Amino acid sequence: MENLLELMRQRQSSRVLFDPKRKILKKDMDQILEAGRWAPTAHNMQNYEIIIVDDKKILEAISNIKSSISLTFIKENYKQMSFSKEELKEKGTGVLGTMFPLAWRNPDIKAEDLGPDDHNNFMAEEIKSSPVLGIVIYDSTKRAPASENDFLGAISLGCVMENMWLMANSLGIGFHILSALSEGNISGKLHKMLNIPKNMKIAYSFRLGYPVDSDKYLRVRRKVDVFSYKNKYTDK
Repeated sequence: MENLLELMRQRQSSRVLFDPKRKILKKDMDQILEAGRWAPTAHNMQNYEIIIVDDKKILEAISNIKSSISLTFIKENYKQMSFSKEELKEKGTGVLGTMFPLAWRNPDIKAEDLGPDDHNNFMAEEIKSSPVLGIVIYDSTKRAPASENDFLGAISLGCVMENMWLMANSLGIGFHILSALSEGNISGKLHKMLNIPKNMKIAYSFRLGYPVDSDKYLRVRRKVDVFSYKNKYTDK
């Protein structure tokens, strides 16, 4: 049990380039998918499919899809940033702003001030360096029973992600979520490129690989007594 807790403490998002020449072994990929297979899902619907992309030509094509960063993302992401380790430790939530491109650290930036390649270059290099890109899709015509906006279905997809993430990290493999691939223009082109049916939506994508450089960074969490309550909720 202690080993499991320690694995959870060490789990992190590998926001760095991977070694494209170092492949993910089939036996390791099988274990990661097996971990996802046993994730809890609402009513055991298992409403997901996973496309594993390891063909270099397809990865190159995906990396070349043009996209733009959302100004809403920049503004809302800024609220989660700290600009020093001391600030981040004090907050106990959020991330260091230095993890993002310089343009993304300005909440007042305008669309015309964003270079055309600010987002493309950042994401393209990450994808091209990855030996494996996973695309998690789900059937948008189904939902967990009486679950408004399929809230329980979304939680289920998160459970699948967490199981795979923990397994990957236990094998020494970096894991990084790419939410941008489920958006607008990119999603539409991926549907055609990967032969994804119209009723299947992209929930999220993930990169797998071995980091070229150290991907260790400061991770913080609130203390248990800060977010937990006994018997009833009270202000602290």
